[in-house]
Amino acid sequence: MHPILQTIDNAIIWYNEYIGGFALLLLLIPTGLYFIIRLRFLNIRRLRHSIRIVAGKFDKKHDVGDVNHFKALTTALSATVGTGNIVGVALAIGWGGPGAIFWMWVTGFLGMILKYAECTLAHKFRSFNSDGSVSGGPMYYMEHGLKHKLGKYAKVLAIVFAVAAVLCSLGTGNMAQSNSMSGALFDTYKIDKYISGVVIALLALLVVVGGIKRIAEVTSRLVPFMAVVYFLAAMLITLIEYDRIPYAFGVIFSDAFTGKAAAGGFFGSAFLMTMLMGVRRGLFSNEAGQGSAAIAHAAAKTEWPAREGLVASLEPLVDTIIICTLTALMIILTGAWELDREGVTMTTHAMEIGLSRVGIVGVGKHIVAGGLMLFAFSTIIAWAYYGSRAVNYLFGEKFIKPYGYLYGLFVFLGSIWGLDLVWHFVDMVITFMTIPNLIALLLLAPVVMSETHKYFKAMDALERPRKTKIR
Repeated sequence: MHPILQTIDNAIIWYNEYIGGFALLLLLIPTGLYFIIRLRFLNIRRLRHSIRIVAGKFDKKHDVGDVNHFKALTTALSATVGTGNIVGVALAIGWGGPGAIFWMWVTGFLGMILKYAECTLAHKFRSFNSDGSVSGGPMYYMEHGLKHKLGKYAKVLAIVFAVAAVLCSLGTGNMAQSNSMSGALFDTYKIDKYISGVVIALLALLVVVGGIKRIAEVTSRLVPFMAVVYFLAAMLITLIEYDRIPYAFGVIFSDAFTGKAAAGGFFGSAFLMTMLMGVRRGLFSNEAGQGSAAIAHAAAKTEWPAREGLVASLEPLVDTIIICTLTALMIILTGAWELDREGVTMTTHAMEIGLSRVGIVGVGKHIVAGGLMLFAFSTIIAWAYYGSRAVNYLFGEKFIKPYGYLYGLFVFLGSIWGLDLVWHFVDMVITFMTIPNLIALLLLAPVVMSETHKYFKAMDALERPRKTKIR
């Protein structure tokens, strides 16, 4: 690594280890616990209702917004179902041991209620642009929702978040994705990273210029396809090793409170690091509490903010509890975590080992590479929308196009930079978004409770006449 980049990397590592990481732990889990208790486990009690919303049960043609519930969900999922599910899980195990997966589950479970809270607020405080399109997200509910509590500082907090969102779009949704893509293409097909970077950047720009409606059209097709293909492959390996599943869960639970880094893991076997790695990778995977998904869900067509919050609560369930768990089981069951592998190489090796045990040789690397391409590319284009909304908030619509070109440049830079620097940068900028957003969620908790009460009171009123008629 170049000396200047090494100095930057060292500074980022220091921040992540001594400031950002601890601030994240002190805020994320307690905030999630606060909301899950105040809302009485709403994410579990109303799970069936959430699924009915996504299925279109409550869609109305006259509702104002850019996209329906399903497309808002797939747009947000396309930003979360990405390298975190393939590379992030492997990094969590490699750097923090199998126990890190337990803390990913905790982050995912609490993330369901955090997604509900932030997306409910984003929809309530959204605004409309001159062309009729919607802009929303934490910066809007910070400025307008906190005005009576923080005065002029509400706008300051919103600006801090928006700047962080721009930086995070260049890291979380951009460089981490293109870095993993170019790495997989090089490892699997020996394609030069500079060539990969140019091609990925050009393809991203072609889709991004279409805006949220184009992104929603693309992601509503890509997300189900890529999730099913990867899900089936990982499920097959899990079923092949079904007799060792109790062992895998035993390792995860026992290691969650002791810490045992995998071979080659450089953070040692500290419990705190196991917990921190799980929370970091869980947050990177589902983005709950970070506020990013709220930007997509603000564009949904519905009159009820809480309804869109319920849709959003499904994301961590799909992303972290289901897909990340399958990746983790595949890595642990095949023993790939105990070998000297890192990132996508660990996941690829696990897939190769698992499929070779039923005579399928040389296919695993193509499944991981292909899945990673689809996962990561959809994340890149979805995060471009998030970043453009933050730019629009900070500087106005005329700066969106220049931001698009800057975004394309960072796609290329992510492709050619080293793995460690990219992921250290990602961990840093995630805290820049998450910390102010969690503070805003706590301050706006009464609004979340009020919207929840109003929505279910209205739904109960609709259900009563129907039940009476049936009788």
